Amino acid sequence: MVINELKSINLGIEFRDSKLPVNGIKAHQMNVILGFLIGCIILLSSGCRTLPSQPPSDAVATTIFTEPLLASAQTIPANDFNILGRISIQDKNQSFSGSFRWQHMAASDEILLFTPLGQAVAEITKDLEGVRLITSKLEAFYAPDAESLTEEILGWRLPLNGLQYWIQGTHLPLTAAEKDLDRKDQIINIRQDGWHIHYASFTSSQLNSLALPRIINLFYDNLRIRLVIDNWKVE
Repeated sequence: MVINELKSINLGIEFRDSKLPVNGIKAHQMNVILGFLIGCIILLSSGCRTLPSQPPSDAVATTIFTEPLLASAQTIPANDFNILGRISIQDKNQSFSGSFRWQHMAASDEILLFTPLGQAVAEITKDLEGVRLITSKLEAFYAPDAESLTEEILGWRLPLNGLQYWIQGTHLPLTAAEKDLDRKDQIINIRQDGWHIHYASFTSSQLNSLALPRIINLFYDNLRIRLVIDNWKVE
């Protein structure tokens, strides 16, 4: 196992009224199911529902195939952003629903996950040294990448490297990708690194500003992740 555990470390992070168990979603399946049901009741008016088992079919006008950048080429960084939203996760073993806050900068990421009632689930941070996940019990876990870390501790994969681009409606430039566009050249789907990203809706386009994704469905084998972005701040 590539993850190192550091128990009972006080890193100056305080989660209020946190009652979640130590080892993430796997260790508290009953609480997660209860949280999911409560979350769907609270968020019913804004689209909390069972995730689709397959990406919806749309009228695709154009499919673009992109090649990865050469190893010597300079990587195109994702724009900095700060977003608030809701997340639903579903696979053959579990379901989870809650909210999140994600601050992305060129050299770091910070993601906070909460239950529908506002209790902390985890804090995920990424920097040049790797990825750290802190649970509600202030246990810290480390790994080189977010996907292996979240799968080990939370039970589902968070594709952070690609998601920082996908959430803005574009592809990760380091690997090959397929992109489907509609007749207005707006992105519909991205297929990359085994993930299928479907864009269900966008924010209203403002003057001199491109529309940003609002509802995104991500598919990876049996895993389904639905993101609803309530507040966008691109920097």
